[in-house]
Amino acid sequence: MTLLDKRTGGDRRSPRNLHPLAWWTWALALATAASRTTNPLLLLLVLAVLGFVVTARRSEAPWARGFAYYLWLALTVVAIRVVFRCVFATGITPHDHLLFSLPHIPTPAWYAGIRIGGPVSLEATLSAAFDGLRLACLICCIGAANTLANPKRALRVLPGALYELGVAVTVSLSVAPQLVQSVQRVARARRLRAGRRKGVRALRGIVVPVLEDALERSLHLAAAMDSRGYGRSGTASRGSRRLTGALMLLGMCGLCAGVYGLLDGTAPAALGLPAFLAGAVLCVAGLALGGRRVRRTTYRPDRWRAAEWAVAGCGVAAAVLLFATVGYDATDLNPSLYPLTWPTLPLVPVFALLLSGAAGIVSPPPGRTPVPVGTPLRTGDTRNTRTDRTTSEVST
Repeated sequence: MTLLDKRTGGDRRSPRNLHPLAWWTWALALATAASRTTNPLLLLLVLAVLGFVVTARRSEAPWARGFAYYLWLALTVVAIRVVFRCVFATGITPHDHLLFSLPHIPTPAWYAGIRIGGPVSLEATLSAAFDGLRLACLICCIGAANTLANPKRALRVLPGALYELGVAVTVSLSVAPQLVQSVQRVARARRLRAGRRKGVRALRGIVVPVLEDALERSLHLAAAMDSRGYGRSGTASRGSRRLTGALMLLGMCGLCAGVYGLLDGTAPAALGLPAFLAGAVLCVAGLALGGRRVRRTTYRPDRWRAAEWAVAGCGVAAAVLLFATVGYDATDLNPSLYPLTWPTLPLVPVFALLLSGAAGIVSPPPGRTPVPVGTPLRTGDTRNTRTDRTTSEVST
């Protein structure tokens, strides 16, 4: 049994990298489900599901080991949220359970409504912790998507009209994995050089090389994209570009007006579904017209197979079940702190989140990362240098 088989629990299915949009659909749907609740038990279950799927289906690439950094960032967000709520104490009622009191700083009259310092209650602290935990789950969902899917591969499946925008989005999404890889490389170099400095004294030895490496990688990426013709209009005429831009702008305005009409019950009927459908038609027409002027080929395109449908469906089903509020009380998603009681655990949301965790089972094991020529294998490492035609990562 190889190391990959041991890591995936002996899964004998053909290893391959899942379509990147499948992982992003799953992660964004799970983030949508997490945004519906402040129940700490459900939010902790979301983190457990993310940890299980990432552990089971992350690849061997260096940037795929960065989920721990997102967890530390999420913990920092929760701590900052709690500290701010303690310092700017507001909404204290006589029925709150007081924990301690901070020195009160008087504020001017024009700063009315904001209280700095004063008593800190248990209810206010728990409310801040629950809100921060929800935001932490959203951060971890994005971190899971960056860990499981290579954002550069997602660029190949975007429509032609969104190619230039996709390049910018891809570069922005790849910043976090590249920083994680740079931090790991700098930390490995410090250990090899027997660096003993810790804390603030070691900050200069870590931050400066990381920033220098990030700048150098950005310059190489910009040069590589420029040499491949990214962002160039090609043979499209000025009139064609203007027509495409006008269709996209009018379509986006129609979508915004339609969403506003659907959410506002007092809006005119024509501002709801008709405006939304008209905006969608204009956007599709703009994408189709803009796609004609972009001529590009794809080497070994990623296929959307049954596993991709299963993974995306697990996340979407969880979001739908938490938005439908069928079979459980909606107050269970956002428990009240008055009176202070232990939150309940509704069965339907629990089933929905466990269903999203099934993505770590229905998806195939990740493809092997090719070993560079001349790299010695460690003892017991039986990785094959050959990969199937869907496992090679796209580099720019």
